[in-house]
Amino acid sequence: MFRTHVSVKAIGRLSGFIKMKPDFTTWRKLASLQRLTGKVRWKSNTRPAPVLTAAPVRALVDEQVGIRGHFLPPRCPVTLHARMHSDEGDLWESFAHYNADERGTFSLTCDPSVGGSYLGCEPMGLFWSMQPATGEREGLRLRKKNVESPYVVHISLLEGHVSLPASEGQRSELAAVTAERWYIAPGVKRIEINQNGLVGTLFIPPGPGPFPAMLDLWGMVGGLQEYRSSLLASRGYASFSLAYFGHRDLPGPLNRINVGDSYFKAAFLLLQDHPQVVSDRVGILGLSFGCYLTLRIPTKTGVKPSCLVGINGAVGSTMSLFSLDSRTKEFDSSQELRNFDDEGCVILKDAFLPANIPPDSFVKVEKLDCPLMYVVGEDDLCCASIENADLIEERLRSAGKSHLFTRLSYPGAGHLIEPPYSPCARASMWSVKPKKLTMMWGGHPAPHAAAQEDAWKKILDFLEKNLRT
Repeated sequence: MFRTHVSVKAIGRLSGFIKMKPDFTTWRKLASLQRLTGKVRWKSNTRPAPVLTAAPVRALVDEQVGIRGHFLPPRCPVTLHARMHSDEGDLWESFAHYNADERGTFSLTCDPSVGGSYLGCEPMGLFWSMQPATGEREGLRLRKKNVESPYVVHISLLEGHVSLPASEGQRSELAAVTAERWYIAPGVKRIEINQNGLVGTLFIPPGPGPFPAMLDLWGMVGGLQEYRSSLLASRGYASFSLAYFGHRDLPGPLNRINVGDSYFKAAFLLLQDHPQVVSDRVGILGLSFGCYLTLRIPTKTGVKPSCLVGINGAVGSTMSLFSLDSRTKEFDSSQELRNFDDEGCVILKDAFLPANIPPDSFVKVEKLDCPLMYVVGEDDLCCASIENADLIEERLRSAGKSHLFTRLSYPGAGHLIEPPYSPCARASMWSVKPKKLTMMWGGHPAPHAAAQEDAWKKILDFLEKNLRT
């Protein structure tokens, strides 16, 4: 898919050459001291300069990159430092400590990190463990705004085990490599949709088609998020990322939902009727409130998707959201069901316990006639995903439809289960006006990263089974 090539930048050599008279007693004492302390020094200026490689250096974000170090002194300690800028200009970074082997090499695929942003053998740890650098804005969450440009990650090889940012100005950079992380493959077409009241972006895979397709729905952060849809199209699925809240091209105030069931039905039909889409192989994918919509659309509008994927969402809504008679309704954030942690961050989990959801808002999931995959982050602090999964499973079982339900459940994963190797945002800024609110999403970096990698693979397998075969 991508042309693989390695771009390597060797930047200098290890410092600290030994300068002394050729006294063999001194040499023996130094050798003994090195064995005791593990201190590494170059002893010959004929050794090749250290080299850092990444293969491939240009890849989709769901693809692994093999990072290796070469031509180092045997068993020497080194640090890898990764940094990149988000589309908003914020600096994100991570670092990890490694030890070269007796040949002077190390590989992130095989060797463990012994310190830094993550521990253990994590081939993609430098990417998923990234966090905003010290001094950046508070409450950041990494989200790709422009899918037609990559994240450009600069990875440096540093001498010794150093910590960041304490080592600023004191680092010895030995070598470096740059990796491009793309959300869109060559040949994928991006088509802006703003017609008949619908607002979104359609992505069409390369080739003649027709293709199976997915309607892609995000949550109440609002706006238009394209990066999952562009990645789905890169994997061979036409994908329509639909805006329904908080977008300037939608009717009414940005802090209200001013569309109803007919809007989502029209979006599904637009996708289904597209000439490059197989009309009877269209699914729906949703995260958070988008998961609720994923369940609601086929039971309320009469459309018949081939499969559904829901990620950490509720079976009902605590909010009056739909304007079926064309009148705008206020957005009710159910403030009485909010909890706060010790730092004042909002925890919405209790608001989405089935016991706290109005029964008349429950989706009649027993009416579903297509396979449903439901993904659960067991540390979800924004939605009671476990309890909602239990309720969905029970209702389908009672209707004799257990065979339609697949649950993926991940301990330590939070609410925002996104494409692989995305950094975990345990909390992020929810609103700035009229006052600052930080939302707790939950999740811990390592298990959340493992969940994202496994869930994405299984979602693609699920789509392959239900949309292609």
